[in-house]
Amino acid sequence: MADLVRTRAHHPEAIAEAAARRPRRPLVNDSGRLMIIAADHPARGALAVGDRKLAMANRTDLLERLCLALSRPGVDGVLATADILDDLLLLGALDHKVVLGSMNRGGLAGAAFELDDRFTGHRPRDIERFGFDAGKLLLRIDYDDPGSLRTLESTARTIDEMAERRLPVFVEPFLCRRDPATGALRNDLSAEAVTKSIAIASGLGGSSAYTWLKVPVTENPDDMARVMEASTLPAVLLGGDVGEDQDRAYEKWRGALQLPTVQGLVVGRSLLYPAGGDVTAAVDTAVGLL
Repeated sequence: MADLVRTRAHHPEAIAEAAARRPRRPLVNDSGRLMIIAADHPARGALAVGDRKLAMANRTDLLERLCLALSRPGVDGVLATADILDDLLLLGALDHKVVLGSMNRGGLAGAAFELDDRFTGHRPRDIERFGFDAGKLLLRIDYDDPGSLRTLESTARTIDEMAERRLPVFVEPFLCRRDPATGALRNDLSAEAVTKSIAIASGLGGSSAYTWLKVPVTENPDDMARVMEASTLPAVLLGGDVGEDQDRAYEKWRGALQLPTVQGLVVGRSLLYPAGGDVTAAVDTAVGLL
């Protein structure tokens, strides 16, 4: 931590220099599969894992977990915001890894403006300038919230900008609604809702050539085969907070990974902060599913 702070204070240009010399690799290698570790949650103020409200708040601990996960065989790369990717660049942990920049983090968790999800993270030109490999954006749609329309429009224009640069962008779509009693935002994981969200996301922008989907497993995992027929875009499965039942999550992923459009996993908290505490075992088990 002290070395990172010292470098940031006295040699901030070292981050760009580390990015410029970073050895790169193709997005998808010979295996045709992707295993990405996600760590872009803190920028939304989403620091909780299960009942541990500030589990992701200790940056040194998070970086140690990330470096351990990235060192495991079969792990292709990481998804994170600029602050975390800058740290990992300085640590040399991104060499020969796929790097996804997280783009819209303005819809802070629990905020009244959560669905007016502004692009406050990586811009397409930032991803290009740092030589990163792709971007990721979250697209939550509530038919009762006007903020969703602004997010749809800005998402479409960002997809256009990424396609102009021939950079892949992973779109994570959800239909969601607010709980009438608490006001909390809930993602609808029914087969119908996930199918609609995929159809909407697939049609955004002037070209879908560089668009990937990042999708959840439906409430009933048996529905996934029908749901994934909604698009020919390549897709990865997201993890989410799986709670204590890690084995059930693995089984859900295992089934969906057999579908023709599903190319891999993008999983964060459930692998970095597994219920049993063993990051290596959790990551290796997930890699084995591929």
